[in-house]
Amino acid sequence: MRRLGAALAAAPAPAAAIPTARAGTAEEVRALCERFHRAQNERDPVSVRALLRDAPEFLRVGDGKSFRGPDTPVERMAAFQRLAVWRVEPLLERARVVEVAPEVACPHLPLDLSIGASEAEAAPFRWLVGMLCRRTGEGWRIAALFTTADNPAPGP
Repeated sequence: MRRLGAALAAAPAPAAAIPTARAGTAEEVRALCERFHRAQNERDPVSVRALLRDAPEFLRVGDGKSFRGPDTPVERMAAFQRLAVWRVEPLLERARVVEVAPEVACPHLPLDLSIGASEAEAAPFRWLVGMLCRRTGEGWRIAALFTTADNPAPGP
């Protein structure tokens, strides 16, 4: 029983006490997100892939499905990017970065995504993007990517 008490006393603070990222970390992670979205808009799968952590446990969750490995999200994006219109417009003023540990951060970013065979068919729709980013020897990399449609809460 004493061990349990000692373990609880040494446990980290509750999630509500986790501060947002330090200024340097937040700026570095936001810069990573900007490079990621710029590479998507430039339809540059090589640059997109270079920003993903090169590990088989890389995780992408979206559209109700889970995918492992860093090549699967690049292949999926490349398939959509064959259409005439592919445009990612991040809402950077609404982006938030939470530092989980000195080498790990989670950015949350709403964005407007336009996809279609023509501009007339490519009405933007809002997505929420969450990432797990890890600092590596090569700089910050995306280790996991979570996307979902933005379903705003109903007003009062």
